[in-house]
Amino acid sequence: MGDPFSSSTLRVEQPRRGPFAKSRYKVLDGDGAVLAIAAPTDDQGGNAVMRGVFPGKSNLDARAVLLTTPDGDPLLIVDKLSGREYTEVLRPDGERVGSYVTERVGRRYVIYDDDGTLIGAIDVDVPRNNFEVKDGDGAKVAHVRKKWAGLATHLLTTADKYSVEIADPVREPLRTMAVMTAIVMDMNLHEAKEIT
Repeated sequence: MGDPFSSSTLRVEQPRRGPFAKSRYKVLDGDGAVLAIAAPTDDQGGNAVMRGVFPGKSNLDARAVLLTTPDGDPLLIVDKLSGREYTEVLRPDGERVGSYVTERVGRRYVIYDDDGTLIGAIDVDVPRNNFEVKDGDGAKVAHVRKKWAGLATHLLTTADKYSVEIADPVREPLRTMAVMTAIVMDMNLHEAKEIT
């Protein structure tokens, strides 16, 4: 299987569900073809990699989502620890692709590879709707934008939509981390709704 996220234009969407719904996402290419589906992990046991905590009323809750192909083949795990300080992207076997570490909550995140080497950063605008992904030298490699869906949709459902534009070529693992930025920022900043 090739890289399912090879397109330079992607969309990440959450289905329209009630405010207490678990973390769910669809990753689509620019033409709307579904490339991956993300759902909460089901393992409630001691394996921290596959932790599946029900998201409560706060973005501070720990939770993990498993991305699979539409046929169910595992691709990646996004594992957000409790708080907003640290989120990992892992392969299905538990090998770390990279991590996001909060430098300034809601404003700046740094990206590390699996060896802990700084490979990039994410700058966030004030309304937390635009995320500029930069490489280790400060060059922009991707832009992730959260689309405004209206007040009722924002307050009463989990529905969020993101566009991801990759300025290819971007070397791995930064490219995968740039693609996962929409899900990671949603889990860290937008998943809890104000009325919950």
